[in-house]
Amino acid sequence: MQRACLRRPRFPSMSIVVQFIVLVALAAAAWSHDAIASKRTVCTITVNSPDEKEAFRRYLPADQYEFVELVQHGRPDWLAAACQRRISCDILIVSGHFNGHDFFSDKLEAREYLPVQEMERASCSDSCPGLFSHLKEVYLFGCTSLSPDPGKSAPGEILRSLERSGHGAPEAQRLAQQLVQLHRDSNRDVMRRIFAGVPAVYGFSAVAPLGPTSAGLLNRYFAGGRGEVGTGIPNHRLLGQFAAHSMAVVDGIPTSDPVMKYRGQVCEFVDDRQSPAQKLRFIHQLLDGEMAQARLFFERIETFFATLPADAGQQPDFAAALDDVAHDRAARERYLALARDADSPAIRARMIQIGYRLGWLDDDGRRSELAALLRDLLAKPAMSLPDVDLACSLDARELDGALAQLRQATDVEGHTDRSAALACLGSAEDHARMLLALSSSNEQDVRFAEVYFQHRPIGTVEQLRAAIGQIARMNDPGAQVRALDTVGRLRLSDREALAELATLFPRTRSVQVQRAIAGVFLRSDAQAIASLDLAALMQQSRLRSPDGHDAIDIAIHHLQQASLVREVRTGG
Repeated sequence: MQRACLRRPRFPSMSIVVQFIVLVALAAAAWSHDAIASKRTVCTITVNSPDEKEAFRRYLPADQYEFVELVQHGRPDWLAAACQRRISCDILIVSGHFNGHDFFSDKLEAREYLPVQEMERASCSDSCPGLFSHLKEVYLFGCTSLSPDPGKSAPGEILRSLERSGHGAPEAQRLAQQLVQLHRDSNRDVMRRIFAGVPAVYGFSAVAPLGPTSAGLLNRYFAGGRGEVGTGIPNHRLLGQFAAHSMAVVDGIPTSDPVMKYRGQVCEFVDDRQSPAQKLRFIHQLLDGEMAQARLFFERIETFFATLPADAGQQPDFAAALDDVAHDRAARERYLALARDADSPAIRARMIQIGYRLGWLDDDGRRSELAALLRDLLAKPAMSLPDVDLACSLDARELDGALAQLRQATDVEGHTDRSAALACLGSAEDHARMLLALSSSNEQDVRFAEVYFQHRPIGTVEQLRAAIGQIARMNDPGAQVRALDTVGRLRLSDREALAELATLFPRTRSVQVQRAIAGVFLRSDAQAIASLDLAALMQQSRLRSPDGHDAIDIAIHHLQQASLVREVRTGG
């Protein structure tokens, strides 16, 4: 059988009128085909409520706009799947709460979310060529999705690094400002980079309305005339409808913008076409250049190592690239100088870990750098709570050899902060100090003890009973609540300790303390509290709540239900 070929039709036996009718019919069919082909594709990413999507769908004619939902429930790689389907979007509508890192749902059962990093990957990678590259309009229905707030100031070590590299103070100041300006990472800057070249990106510079409210505003807008959706021309009537809710519109960065160079560097980290070895060689180029600029990429370098495939180190090209970095002594010295000079002790600790991953520190070198960091922390006139939290987050076993020297060189008398840090490193003497600090009359001491015991829970029943006995005798309700919350996290199972708290409940004159005790009971072992008859005790002696239903009511109900279940099971 021969393959049929399409050709221009001929009508030798037809009348002129019939030929005309046929030609008109063919023209109409061709027009209909072109109309279908010219439909605008509205891609929707619905990770929270579908209200905004449905408002658009209700008013946009189905013969002109085709809606495609990209989220596939139950499939974590739904965005990658959309890329594989070669979907090309003209309009994109994203509905979800936004925290600067992810679009997400407020429903606990929801598992789908949209990370900014995945949006960057889709925008940068050739493996997803059509999803974002033909967009005319984007609608980001999430709080602060277009906020211009940079969120954090530039770290001081950038300026000092430029001065160390030979720039005079005025020149270093100018270069630092240029770098910070180029590396702006407000939500607005990030979205402009992701949607580079898109004529109109709508979002919110502050709090966005909830889905039903947004849908109501969209309904009002469309009721006044649809206008052109998907043209890329900023829609001032739509902006006016959302004027009370801080809606804004920006364009994606154009190809002529100097920020495009920075976007290209960002893409090196997330582009699927780049192998781990290629990405590491790019990182080496950054570290071999101006270290101040490399510092602005540190979080991305850190993410690169955190997400490396488990077998990356076994690949010959990656091993060779890592070896090149490890032997770059000049870059090593400049990097470690930058790390030691970091404004934030937490950043310094993280940079030490990355220095280890880059092969610039061996085990002894890492231990030495962390010990130096701790010496600097302990030498401060007053450590902050984050300082103590950082000290507690370090592996005490790695620093065991440094503990004796640090303990000997540190004055802990009257310094609960220093005792907390040393206790986290394994000091038994300072652990005993923390047990006393937990019931201190000084709430700041209790705060340091709280941080310590979050990392190093009370280990023995004897210590637990002694601590709760001291907590029960505290006079400051605020500090007492904090101490109770600390021991409550242990999910108590010791009946004697729980009985001590049961005697405190009717004695206290603070409803906040009673609520804290109720919280401890709610988190405690059910069998341990079963024989204490706590529901009746709490009902009889509870203080009136100034703001209605609270943790005490929840605890009473929970205990009553548990009692009923026991009676049914025991036949009593």
